[in-house]
Amino acid sequence: MFSVLITKSLISVCLNKHIAIANISAHKKTTHHILLLSLFAFLCSGEAKNIPPYPGPNKMRDCYCTVNLDQEEVFRTKIVEKSLCPFYGEDFYCEIPRSFRHLSFYIFDRDVFRRDSSIGKVAVKKEDLQKYHGKDTWFQLQPVSADSEVQGKVHLELRLSEVITDSCIHTHIYTHSPRGLPIVNGQCDPYAAVSLLGPSRSDAKKTKVKRKTNNPQFDEVFYFEVTRPLSYTRRQFDVEEEDVDKLALRVDLWNASNLKFGDEFLGGVRVPLRVLGQAGVHDAWYFLLPRENGGKSVKVEDLGSLRLNIVYTEDHVFPTEYYTPLRQLLLHSAKVEPVSASTAHILGEVCREKQEAAIPLVRLFLHCGEIVPFISAIAHAEVNRTQDPNTIFRGNSLTSKCIDETMKLAGMHYLQVTLKPIIDEICTEHKSCEIDPVKLKESENLETNRENLRHYVDRIFNVITTSGVRCPTVMCDIFFSLRESAATRFQVDQDVRYTAVSSFIFLRFFAPAILSPNLFHLRPHHPDPTTSRTLTLISKTIQTLGSLAKSKSANFKESYMAAFYDYFNEQKYADAVKNVSVLVFFPINLRQSVDTLSNILFVLYHLKRSAEVEFMIKRAQGRKRFGMKNFKKRWFRLTNHEFTYHKTKGEGALCSIPIENILAVEKLEEESFKMKNMFQVIQPERALYIQANNCVEARDWIDILTKVSQCNRKRLSTYHPSAYLNGHWLCCKLSADTAPGCTPCTGGLPANIQLDVDGDRETERIYSLFCTYMTKLIKMQEACGSKSVYDGPEQEEYSSFVIDDPQETYKTLKQIVSAVQTLEQQHTKYKRDKFKKTKIGSQEHPIGDKSFQCYIRQQSESSTYSI
Repeated sequence: MFSVLITKSLISVCLNKHIAIANISAHKKTTHHILLLSLFAFLCSGEAKNIPPYPGPNKMRDCYCTVNLDQEEVFRTKIVEKSLCPFYGEDFYCEIPRSFRHLSFYIFDRDVFRRDSSIGKVAVKKEDLQKYHGKDTWFQLQPVSADSEVQGKVHLELRLSEVITDSCIHTHIYTHSPRGLPIVNGQCDPYAAVSLLGPSRSDAKKTKVKRKTNNPQFDEVFYFEVTRPLSYTRRQFDVEEEDVDKLALRVDLWNASNLKFGDEFLGGVRVPLRVLGQAGVHDAWYFLLPRENGGKSVKVEDLGSLRLNIVYTEDHVFPTEYYTPLRQLLLHSAKVEPVSASTAHILGEVCREKQEAAIPLVRLFLHCGEIVPFISAIAHAEVNRTQDPNTIFRGNSLTSKCIDETMKLAGMHYLQVTLKPIIDEICTEHKSCEIDPVKLKESENLETNRENLRHYVDRIFNVITTSGVRCPTVMCDIFFSLRESAATRFQVDQDVRYTAVSSFIFLRFFAPAILSPNLFHLRPHHPDPTTSRTLTLISKTIQTLGSLAKSKSANFKESYMAAFYDYFNEQKYADAVKNVSVLVFFPINLRQSVDTLSNILFVLYHLKRSAEVEFMIKRAQGRKRFGMKNFKKRWFRLTNHEFTYHKTKGEGALCSIPIENILAVEKLEEESFKMKNMFQVIQPERALYIQANNCVEARDWIDILTKVSQCNRKRLSTYHPSAYLNGHWLCCKLSADTAPGCTPCTGGLPANIQLDVDGDRETERIYSLFCTYMTKLIKMQEACGSKSVYDGPEQEEYSSFVIDDPQETYKTLKQIVSAVQTLEQQHTKYKRDKFKKTKIGSQEHPIGDKSFQCYIRQQSESSTYSI
């Protein structure tokens, strides 16, 4: 750290400097009256255009896009080769595990022989994310410069005291340690430059370089002399007068580099000394800022643009008891008669998109174990309103969206074990399956392509129709309810009991996964154009096979598809579809063994896109007595039996940790090894320390490993948050390496979908939706009144609402409005109390935090409180 002893009779300016990024808990704590922030971002990297050509004869580039929280990369797209207008079409969804200032997107050009070069970036400030929420937007690429790549915050403590000597008045500056500096090219060798700037002076001093750490401790003292006789009546000093109010203090952080390009700028702060005021003291946090006028001048329009669709939500979650009234109204929905008058159904009526309502509703009902009766109730009501059995569950109704969302959550592992092997094979073989004569290439044979396509369709159809016994229990129970409702409503049509189920299994579950395997985590990236065309043709055929339509050829607009379908126009295919619909109705006791075996892998696939990741860094576990406990890159893999790491992908395991030997999985404090994104896998005799590639990946691995080992009998209740180094635990200073942990373990959720959801957070999301659509709730109340009085054309204005019982619906609406208003009052009170206690320049709200400044303006307009 920078430091100095305060010497008597000296003028001193004290600068305490810290750089840190505060963490946000991934789960809401149950402490009363504490409000936590839950952040989600769904980021769709669409396409780039007008990328500047490569300055060579080829002109084309091999580009990829990265998604970053500030400067930390959390996602990377595939490489699109030989294009200046690359299309990515990749979706990335994550819960943001820490605070951030910018959501950034970088376009890179791959270079096989040298380091990949950055073409441009799009940086969206956190406070501006709502402007682009859910909209396809083209962003102009901005130049990438080390002078603009800044993150972190700095704590400045300035003190000005004066003492008269024989010649002048002295000013002393001293600072403390930076923390959380960005990693540059895999490491950070920081030093600080401190300058005192004025009209006719520019004094600069710098610290020593600290190697390979982003949390340096400098322990250095700086002295600056300042003359200020104007503050005194004695004028005998024969020196030039200098006004301190015209001076400024500048602190710049640099990364020392041995490269010919020179040192790299990490960020800086400039503070005018007039902030000291008459008290002569200033103590505040600042965000680090880019260097003024830094970087090369580049014409922005020459860099191209990037199209993005960003969906960002931010929920402020109260403790459980705050949500009890609204949650009870929601969970009672399945028992309301008619169900159209229930709270959950009304939410679906007022939301602009049914999907908005379906996501939090399904997660809440799953969490509370009430998903089956709820979906059964709304499905039964929809079936009774359906006139044609051929259109049953074909629309984008609340029922359809809720079942879709349930299948995504509960059926992910079922989808993985059923489709992933054959999808991987299709993407690897690259066989041509084009059967459209117009699109056929000269070198291709139509009959060969048809045979290839037929072979793939047959294989996928067979694995689907023989997979019914593996269907998750919650999906089976829902499908059984759909079958019974459809069979009762349309007793004449014998096939409706099958089509009601197959419409979901084939048309809304398997077919979309085949069409876009990357969206269902079957593949890491969007397939190449040729493979994508093959999957499109397979998906179309599978949809038609599962529809059990009377006229199959009529389902195809293209004549070549109708001709191809003649291969499958046999009764055995229709029988197979009916058989898979029957298999999902197996009694529960016959499915329990399957559920037990797949439970661990279900959690794995539900939480993470793949069982493997890129190389991570692990610390040697000290198995050899004289071995070095250094850090090395290893390839990690998790199965339902063991957690292993390998020297390279495909080689034998260097170490295998059985799942039953994992006693706890927890974060590791950065101070242990001065490294970010560390976590520990605790075993009976030792702990494995691992550094993930970014904060999102670290959180994912902690979640996965915690859940797959949750049922282990010897799981720990306490752990050491820091490492055991130099003969003692850094956290509690105990010397015995077998000493019990000093901190309670955080993992406590069983590997079960019903409990792997924060019900309070989902209820808060539903409250936010009701607030957003409050005008529609009022309009729906008016519609209830209109329908009670009139029963004719007068209610045309309100015809968009489904109201079967106006009186019951109006009663529920009053309860909803009352519960929402109560929660709104509690939110308002909390914000006012927080506003009253918050101080600008605190660690939570540094100077330069524009999102907080917007919050300040909003509160000052509606509140009489001041900071």
